[in-house]
Amino acid sequence: MAGLSPELQDKLEELDRELEEGDITQKGYQKRRTQLFSQYGIGNLVQEPRAGGLRIHSPDDDSNYYPPPQHGNDDGHRAASLAALDANSYDPPASQSPEPRGSPADTQPQISPYLNHVQSPYLMNQDAHPGPYLGPDDPMADNHRPSMRQHDSLFLSPGPMNDNSTRSGTMVSGDYAFNPEQHGMYRDGPPQQPYDGRSRTLLDSQVYFSDFAGQQQAFDQQARGEYGGPQRYSSSDAFSPTVAVAPPMLTASDLPPPDVLNHLLPLEPRDVPFAIHDAHDEHTPMSNFENIAAVLRHRGRTIGKAPAYWVLDSKGKETVSITWDKLASRAEKVAQVIRDKSSLYRGDRVALIYRDTEIIDFAIALLGCFIAGVVAVPINDLQDYQKLNMILTQTQAHLALTTDNNLKTFQRDITAQKLTWPKGVEWWKTNEFGSYHAKRKEDAPPLTVPDLAYIEFSRAPTGDVRGVVLSHRTIMHQLACLSAIISTVPSNGPADTFNKNLRDKNGRLIGGGASSEIMLSYLDPRQGIGMIFGVLLAVYGGHTTVWLENKAIEVPGLYAHLITKYKPTVMVADYPGLKRAAYNYQTDPMATRNYKKGMEPNFQTVKSCFIDTLTVDSEFNELLADRWFRPLRNTRPNEVVAPMLCLPEHGGMVVSVRDWLGGEERMGCPLKLDIGSSEDSEDEKAKEEKPVVPTGFSTLLGQGTTTTTQQHTKTELSEVLLDREALKTNEVVVVAMGEEARKRANEPGTIRVGAFGYPIPDATLAVVDPETSLLAAPNMVGEIWVDSPSLSGGFWALPKHTETIFHARPFKFNPGEPTPTMVEPEFLRTGLLGTVIEGKVFVLGLYEDRIRQRVEWVEHGGNEAVENRYYFVQHLVVSIIKNVSKIFDCSAFDIFVNEEHLPVVVLESAAASTAPATNGGPPRQLDTALLDALAERCMDVLMQEHNLRLYCVMITAPNSLPRVLKNGRREIGNMLCRREFDLGNLPCVHVKFAVEHAVLNLPVGVDPVGGIWSAMASDSRSLLLASAEKQYSGIDHREVVMDDRTSTPLNNFTSITDLIQWRVARQPEELALCTIDGRGKEGKGINWKKFDVKVAAVAVYLRNKVKLKSGDHVVLMYTHSEEFVFAVHACINLGVIVLPIAPLDQNRLSEDVPAFLHLLADYSVRAVLVNQEVDHLLKTKTVAQHIKQSAQILKIMVPNIFNTTKPPKQNSGLRDLGITMDPAWVQPGYPVVIWTYWTPDQRRIAVQLGHDTILGMCKVQKETCQMTSSRPVLGCVRSTTGLGFLHTCLMGIYIGTPTYLLSPVEFAQNPASLFLILARYKIKDTYATPQMLDYAMRTMPGKGFTLHELKNMMISAEGRPRVDVFQKVRMHFATAGLDRTAINTVYSHVLNPMIASRSYMCIEPIELWLDRKALRQGLIQVTDPERDPKALLVQDSGMVPVSTQIAIVNPETCMLCSEGEFGEIWVDSEACAKAFYRSKDAFDVQRFDGRTVEDPSIQYVRTGDLGFLHSVRRPIGPGGALVDMQVVFVLGNIGETIEINGLSHFPMDIEFSVERCHHSIVPGGCTVFQAGGLVVVVAEVARKAYLASIVPVIVNAVLNEHQIVTDIVAFVNKGDFPRSRLGEKQRGRILAGWVSRKMRTMAQFAIKDMDRESLGPSGDHPDSPTMDAHRASVGSFRSSSGPMPGSSSLRNMEPAPQILEQRELELQQQYQQVQLTNPFPVEMPADERIPEIMDKDHDQTPTKARQPKPPFQDHGFELPDFDQFGGDGPSRDRTPAPVGSEPYQGTVSMLSQTGPPQLRLPGVDGRESLDDWNLRPGSGGLERNGNGQQDNGGDWTRELSGTLRSPTGW
Repeated sequence: MAGLSPELQDKLEELDRELEEGDITQKGYQKRRTQLFSQYGIGNLVQEPRAGGLRIHSPDDDSNYYPPPQHGNDDGHRAASLAALDANSYDPPASQSPEPRGSPADTQPQISPYLNHVQSPYLMNQDAHPGPYLGPDDPMADNHRPSMRQHDSLFLSPGPMNDNSTRSGTMVSGDYAFNPEQHGMYRDGPPQQPYDGRSRTLLDSQVYFSDFAGQQQAFDQQARGEYGGPQRYSSSDAFSPTVAVAPPMLTASDLPPPDVLNHLLPLEPRDVPFAIHDAHDEHTPMSNFENIAAVLRHRGRTIGKAPAYWVLDSKGKETVSITWDKLASRAEKVAQVIRDKSSLYRGDRVALIYRDTEIIDFAIALLGCFIAGVVAVPINDLQDYQKLNMILTQTQAHLALTTDNNLKTFQRDITAQKLTWPKGVEWWKTNEFGSYHAKRKEDAPPLTVPDLAYIEFSRAPTGDVRGVVLSHRTIMHQLACLSAIISTVPSNGPADTFNKNLRDKNGRLIGGGASSEIMLSYLDPRQGIGMIFGVLLAVYGGHTTVWLENKAIEVPGLYAHLITKYKPTVMVADYPGLKRAAYNYQTDPMATRNYKKGMEPNFQTVKSCFIDTLTVDSEFNELLADRWFRPLRNTRPNEVVAPMLCLPEHGGMVVSVRDWLGGEERMGCPLKLDIGSSEDSEDEKAKEEKPVVPTGFSTLLGQGTTTTTQQHTKTELSEVLLDREALKTNEVVVVAMGEEARKRANEPGTIRVGAFGYPIPDATLAVVDPETSLLAAPNMVGEIWVDSPSLSGGFWALPKHTETIFHARPFKFNPGEPTPTMVEPEFLRTGLLGTVIEGKVFVLGLYEDRIRQRVEWVEHGGNEAVENRYYFVQHLVVSIIKNVSKIFDCSAFDIFVNEEHLPVVVLESAAASTAPATNGGPPRQLDTALLDALAERCMDVLMQEHNLRLYCVMITAPNSLPRVLKNGRREIGNMLCRREFDLGNLPCVHVKFAVEHAVLNLPVGVDPVGGIWSAMASDSRSLLLASAEKQYSGIDHREVVMDDRTSTPLNNFTSITDLIQWRVARQPEELALCTIDGRGKEGKGINWKKFDVKVAAVAVYLRNKVKLKSGDHVVLMYTHSEEFVFAVHACINLGVIVLPIAPLDQNRLSEDVPAFLHLLADYSVRAVLVNQEVDHLLKTKTVAQHIKQSAQILKIMVPNIFNTTKPPKQNSGLRDLGITMDPAWVQPGYPVVIWTYWTPDQRRIAVQLGHDTILGMCKVQKETCQMTSSRPVLGCVRSTTGLGFLHTCLMGIYIGTPTYLLSPVEFAQNPASLFLILARYKIKDTYATPQMLDYAMRTMPGKGFTLHELKNMMISAEGRPRVDVFQKVRMHFATAGLDRTAINTVYSHVLNPMIASRSYMCIEPIELWLDRKALRQGLIQVTDPERDPKALLVQDSGMVPVSTQIAIVNPETCMLCSEGEFGEIWVDSEACAKAFYRSKDAFDVQRFDGRTVEDPSIQYVRTGDLGFLHSVRRPIGPGGALVDMQVVFVLGNIGETIEINGLSHFPMDIEFSVERCHHSIVPGGCTVFQAGGLVVVVAEVARKAYLASIVPVIVNAVLNEHQIVTDIVAFVNKGDFPRSRLGEKQRGRILAGWVSRKMRTMAQFAIKDMDRESLGPSGDHPDSPTMDAHRASVGSFRSSSGPMPGSSSLRNMEPAPQILEQRELELQQQYQQVQLTNPFPVEMPADERIPEIMDKDHDQTPTKARQPKPPFQDHGFELPDFDQFGGDGPSRDRTPAPVGSEPYQGTVSMLSQTGPPQLRLPGVDGRESLDDWNLRPGSGGLERNGNGQQDNGGDWTRELSGTLRSPTGW
């Protein structure tokens, strides 16, 4: 018709509109159409049948689809009804040969690329049609995409179509199709990803029903949490119920116990004893119809003018209605358009997107899909764009049906939220389709529907969205059951003696014809039971549906008025709506009775009120019947109420509801329960056998004959009274039943439970133990498993879960057989827990809504018993709501933490709301005391009524918890709450714990008092490891070290100065030193001769100008430069003691200046030597003023500063000028260089080096790293101490090779310069720090240079190596050719820069996974991370270098540790420092004189680090020969460990657990310490709101991974967490700031109940009878928390210098308070307590024999001085500590106090500060210096950042 004139086309279109609007008849339309054609000289065009449309697929032409096997009995079982859907599970017959298929229409050359599905079995040959591989954004799409006008498809372009013949004349509007990709306004949106084709999301071989063959989708991708997860069933028992395997076999001698044999067999189906006939025509059996589409056509033909729907708004006014013929006609039109205008195949998915008020449009679209043979996908949550997009993607739906109004709203929302339209989806507006008018009544297209009808997506309790597939056969079975149930309900008509239920021999009612029902519903008609009743059952039975918005229920009297007005016979409702209506009537009856004048409420017509629920509310049922239905004139109120058990997760199908069908004796279960009552009620009469009436039907679809037994049964709702205590053990003990249960409902200790009724007639129902899959006993609670042809066949695209949930197989034990046997048939796991009593189903709640708690007790005989108790959330919620005031709503769930289930309650209360009281007013302040009282009351109520020990109570504002949408109402989702709880996302404002009562399984060490190093614990490990060897390494003595160029023994030289002179004499013109800038440009090289001259010039300047002499102290503050090297050697030649330090950091002057000044004062420094850059820095105004003012306050004289950059010129060398070494200077013990280390807390450690130590370090470095003179040395970072000092100043001289210098400042500006230098000069060995490598990897790519020549990159680690460094460096520099064996960790220590090294081991780092539980006891047990997910990963630190021996020693007993335990690392090496500088402390002497019991002749240096030796065997070299290696593993510093309950923990591991448990916690932003016996966690968080929700996440993470209960959790704002310049945690400063309440914390939360009464009047010593028995953990008697976490293990560590006098006035004012309160509570070693405590408890101290020695002398790690961090105490003048003073002499003033010193801690969580807490035994009081005075701290309120401020810190 493309050649018709435009005028004729316009007239034809006008004629079509008249026909559509009903202005003319079909006959008149044909007549006028013929006349029009004749006027234009055209013969009447007879439209030939279309070759296009929906292609009917035949199994013969599809290689991917095979007919299902024939089942033995075609009885409508759901497995049989859906067998054809699982097509991929069958092999094709050998005779079948697939043939290529043609297109859907023979005349169509191509099909639309948008609707091609690789997954669909109806595809054309892929080779002939490229469409399926092209998306709208594909670059080939323009060449291969078929034109929209080449075929009959409705992917229309905006322009008008010329071919008018493709338009239906009955279309209301031609603009019904909307394709976002054809509208320019949507092309310019945000950039979209290339379209990869939703059709490729599933495998090519899948058929359209892919739930058994599809890929696992989002449900599998949900990550399981550390403690809990989305899984429904517990898998922690003997075997998992989610695996279709039998329980474990028992041995022949281990037969099953008798109680296991007592199981309830599955209830057999009852069957419907009559055929289902049409409600409007008793002569039409419903078995004639195969699907709903056929029934709809029947309705349109037979009762076309009868009303199908009335839709009411929230005010009860009719908004729209439709008759059956119109409904059928419009559905046919939708089907016609889908067939003719789309390229969809039978079985393709179509999305239905409608609002609940658009029930008619939704029903039309759904039924239209049924007629067209496509699969409908209803989507009811229009606001959830992610869910919508996920469903469209998962189902591969490329067509969406909706209304014009919805489309406009969706379009507006997408634009406002800046989202993109779902790709490849076209949107059709079905409200513009109009009606279908066939030429003849019999001209309807034949129905060719697939097995699958629709896919319903719903949220599981865990929050996962899953689609359930429903077939037409399933639907028809379900509707037949419901029709049978409804048809047998007694009516409310006039009394008649004739029994209307009698039927003739053919099964037809004798008393008259059937009649249809009027159904009144407000449930959501788009899903679940609302759709089953509102759409499917309405069509099936021809019932009239009156649907109203659920808001109408809230209007008092309106619901009753609508029932009176429309006279429904069936009501479909839920408890929330009915409760609102009934309670409104109870409150004001007249509002209902007088709602409309002249119309009294009359419920006489109501036969049944079906209530959608999972649990029966018996109390409300009684109220509903007696106080709502009865007063409003219903004559059968008790028979009307019918709770209906549906499965919202599985399509909403009905499982159980009360009915009058009879046949319950066929179920095979006892129908009478004997509960010990001798009275017999009327309903317990003997059963009467009735003669068999042959009905001709046995199944719902009428396929056989059976006989039935009639009996009198109870049809009323059964109620039972259960024993609450028995229910906690899953046992069902019936206390009373029926009327007696109603009378005794309020008895304490009982629970009233109502029944639904018998299972639906065609269902097989079993009660199964959900944990073991064994059939449950008759008196036990189990999971309801059901099998019925009325149930779905599985999930969409989730084959694993389909098999697990929909095809579960229970087991049972037979007498005398040890092996369980499988029970037929396959069942659907409903997830509902309940039982069967007298054949009726009782449900207690969802599996997820059951809370478990472990209980322990001691039986007679001393045997401990452990058992789980079970509680149902519904019962707990009722108790809370009834007994706790101010509660809006609540949720409860349990979490799996630390191998036990812990119950949690979350309350919604108006008291937690901060909403302003008035509009525009300020937010309300929370009443913390009230919130705490509510939480405590909740705990008390559940303890008293249910004996449930809560773990945690959280409080939120009303309507803030996660909710699920059910029937238009939002209800709290317990599992969603649990998921958000685990993630820390609940909007909670208050949290209260009761860990003392709830947490039971906390581990306790062998010696809870003494800790792991006590004699008792050490002996237990010795017994366990008695046969193991001791841990000590061998030693490779290198007595002679040869110079590789001259073969001269280097060990003949006594000083580095002598070596310089030898180099000058042997190789004067060779390069010795050269500086390189960041651009790679070399400075002027310095040869050995010139080097000697430069050093001599500086030495002469120092001797003559500065007047330095031997023994003077001089500070060298240089940038990384040649001048620094010259100054070092000049001072050494003069015998001056060198103190090299890094330049001051302008950004941290408050730390650096006091440290610098105290260094000057403590060592009587004569001069400060600087170069030009530092001289300029010190003269800047800011720095100069800061130094000057600080020096005045500290009364310290700053020595003169001398710039050595340009000394007077010299032409002679050192020996020429007579500058030679005095022999006394090279003697052991003479200080040459003092390395000064500062911890992250700015505490100083001074290490003394003599010439022998310097040469020993060089020797070990050269021999271990195989360094030769052919390769140069590079010095870059940390040139003042350790390896950096060696490589910068010494190693080039020692091996006679050039030294290149790169400034850290240049490196910071251009990190690539370092690696370019390494590559250019082929440097073999270099030194780096993790911080500088992290910085380089963040700022530069690892390419542009080659590192093939780099064989040994030594990465220093002062403790446990970071396990991520190796992989990061290897991956980043892989393109540069860096060999993986060149990345080597070096274990550096302040006393030895290389205790162990991985250099030239030629293997990757050795990784061990350690069992944390064993580690806490001091044991090393290697485990498998797959078996133990909580295992600790550690990497080795390498092997011992040359001339070095390591021993692992027990720090208390000084005995070698056995293999299998860890101990302190002791080192014997030439490279070890010999002493701390200026320390004559006997303890420090012992640090350098460690001697083992086994071999006292070896003198070790004690590192204070814990570790162990481990032997491995690895293939080395080209041949792969196995080599035995003994490597060192470092665990951490002994001073950092904390001990709880006699178990040792490393804070770094706890902190790591905390830092990764929540996304708001800043990485590296957590510290854990003990203070006053309390475990405190301080976390840096990036958010300020709802911090209470993060607290349980932190507590759970620590408890789950470390079995520690945290005492206090404190939060600081991001940026307020103290860090050093290198980003390290300043643990000591954090501890002192928290204890002194000077840290700016945002909030603090107490975890344990720390009331003063619970601690007792005189402390909580473990032996004290006043100790709180409920405390979950106690600090060990000898807790290693002193010194505090992060402090060095070194005793000789000076206090960080502070300015004291500036706070003099404030301190004087607080002096009195200080004498009463201790501002510095810290857990200290037992020996450091005040004498009163020591007198009482020293007998329990493991080191009693060593009592005369200094405190903690055996492993000597004592608490540093916290007073430096800002304590409040009396002021005094600070004077430098004299030589040999002991900073930590343990004397305490105020001994006049009686009892232990008092502790004042910060207030927690809004509570009062705990001023008068008592310290535990072993805790110290105020820390004093040697003069008995208290040190004071400076100002720590300055904000600090964690960035690298100064590159010199690397």
